Amino acid sequence: MNRQQAVQSKRKKSPKSATIGLFFWLLVVAITLVNRQNILDWFKLYGYTAPSTVSALATDSTMTPYATKVFYVNHPSIDQKLAFSQNCNSRTEQTIVLGCYHGNQNGIYLLSVSDARLHGVEEVTAAHEMLHAAYNRLSTKERHRVDALLNDYYANNLKDQRIRDEVDSYKTSEPNDITNEMHSIFGTEVGTLPPELETYYQQYFKDRSKVVAYSTAYASEFTSRRQQVSNYDTQLTGLKKQIETATNELTAQEGELQASRARLQAERDNGDVQSYNSQVPVYNAAVEAYNAKITVTKQLIAEYNVLVEKRNAIALEVSELAHAISGDALPQSR
Repeated sequence: MNRQQAVQSKRKKSPKSATIGLFFWLLVVAITLVNRQNILDWFKLYGYTAPSTVSALATDSTMTPYATKVFYVNHPSIDQKLAFSQNCNSRTEQTIVLGCYHGNQNGIYLLSVSDARLHGVEEVTAAHEMLHAAYNRLSTKERHRVDALLNDYYANNLKDQRIRDEVDSYKTSEPNDITNEMHSIFGTEVGTLPPELETYYQQYFKDRSKVVAYSTAYASEFTSRRQQVSNYDTQLTGLKKQIETATNELTAQEGELQASRARLQAERDNGDVQSYNSQVPVYNAAVEAYNAKITVTKQLIAEYNVLVEKRNAIALEVSELAHAISGDALPQSR
């Protein structure tokens, strides 16, 4: 063997070396795939500083460091109605608290709500949309496990009719994302969940009860007023019946008085003074009863009108609150 052949022989790799090299590169690829999301997160967070309003939402909703990262990766934006309408116009899901998450960690948009009566809407919205982004990150195995927990709770333990109605509404609007919606709704609006779900949500919230408290507080602004409107409507229905009854009685009494007055007039014209005089007290008593009924009826009508004003004032507040969290930026028709 000449020297050149000897050098070439030394440069040849053994099968064992080739196997080790292949294993190394496969390992690198595997590690890259496993950490793909972390790598993508790093790029999205590189140079990003959350605005103070956004970081306040993360803090106030008690997001954990992991949840905060998921939230910030989506570069959350708190928008006025026009911008919100544009950013969420093509969203694939809609929440009751008006926010939207663009899939694959492509953005979270929140409607700015300035009405002090609805304090907490933005915090719950932020938490709700963060949970959508978090759900999007679950592995297939973990998602199946969580979905089973969510569906079991919905089927067997969810007693709050408002929450059930909220979930059921998505069966029409978002039929393919029911468990995704349950994942966000239960995590932000249900006070007590089964232990396994409570444990699951601990990775997202330091104190989930604070988020639920926000949700309960602003929801009560609607429910309490709607209950007042309902109570007024019940009172108005009762008063309306009383007024209708009194009005019918007055009509009947008026007819009787007209007939009595005609008889008295005839008796007087015929000179039947004795009969006329005996009937006058009866007639006058009937007139007094009629006038008293008119007074009572007027009082009922006045009470009815006052209640209508109170009822409409509360209904207007409900409308104002609904408008405050409406993402519709289009002008109302006149």
